[in-house]
Amino acid sequence: MMKLAHQEELQVFRQTFRRFLEKEAVPHYEQWEKDRLIPRSFWKKMGENGWLCPTVEERYGGAGADWLYAVAIIEEMERVGSGLAGIALHNEIVVPYLTAYGTEEQKQRWLPGCVSGDLITAIAMTEPGTGSDLANITTTARREGDVYVLNGQKTFITNGIHADLIIVVCKTDPSAEPKHKGISLLVVERGTPGFERGKKLEKVGLHCLDTAELFFDECRVPVRNLLGEEGKGFYYLMNQLQQERLVVALSAWVAAEEMFRTTLDYVKKRTAFGRPIGQFQHTQFTMAEMATEIELGRAFLERLIEEHRKGVDCVTEVSMAKWWLTEMAKRVAAQCMQLHGGYGYMEEYPIARRFRDIAVTSIYAGTNEIMKSIIARRLGLGEGR
Repeated sequence: MMKLAHQEELQVFRQTFRRFLEKEAVPHYEQWEKDRLIPRSFWKKMGENGWLCPTVEERYGGAGADWLYAVAIIEEMERVGSGLAGIALHNEIVVPYLTAYGTEEQKQRWLPGCVSGDLITAIAMTEPGTGSDLANITTTARREGDVYVLNGQKTFITNGIHADLIIVVCKTDPSAEPKHKGISLLVVERGTPGFERGKKLEKVGLHCLDTAELFFDECRVPVRNLLGEEGKGFYYLMNQLQQERLVVALSAWVAAEEMFRTTLDYVKKRTAFGRPIGQFQHTQFTMAEMATEIELGRAFLERLIEEHRKGVDCVTEVSMAKWWLTEMAKRVAAQCMQLHGGYGYMEEYPIARRFRDIAVTSIYAGTNEIMKSIIARRLGLGEGR
């Protein structure tokens, strides 16, 4: 549990949400994994109980809560399972685009549904031939009167099957130089002519996390669905990535703590050669090393969460946290599985799922190689220096 969550009111909030998850998520999670999808009914229950988009202003149906409440929701969902990441993406990654760049009319039209669970959101950046290199996306949108005609393909889109609102990153000016100046954000609604969903993608892990391909063929999007200004999309994306990467770092840290907790319990009970394996020096040293790294990560996260709440530009440090904490969580997963022995490779043990689920954290929200490039550039080691 993050030490920032010390206020009495926030603790009550966390405990109430934990009880909700224990009733509505934990008993069903195994089935969701088998179904490869979390049902919309769970989203509706989240909305009905006030767990969706807590920071959205009250006039749009939200609670106008401090971001620490969002942190508590992210943490408690991750403790249940990483497959709930689609809800965190909706709450703290996609909806903030609508609150930051939407017009008053757009906010009134979309935000209440996002809070209630009637509208599920996604953001479509990645293309089959373009991952982190957003400036070179090939999805285009040409304006014809009061509509944009959208053409292109997106892949690896979280919430892609369920999504009712999809923020699509596209080129409204393919000839712009530099290339990123031609990027805009269009909100595509469910049922828009020319928009089709592809197959639900089968992944190594995160089985209940809804991930899909999206296709746009002469898709006619009303001009009123342009988010922010035309040609400013790349800058909007850069502005929002600090929070997105902080969410990923936080989730990875919680996953690491959960893996450590379950493994600590296991090594105290599992016996070999007549004594608990926790009494062997190798096990003790491994657990001590993991405990230290997790505690160091906690301290760094607390600082960054506080700075982010205050609106501080901490892109460099968040990039550090995203790469280091996700790599740390991957190390913890491998070490915890090893300590479980053969049982760690069995699906009935939580560490098996955690091991599968954690791998992608070093890839999405910008690969860890990209994180290191950002850090290097901000150290004055960029191209041309």
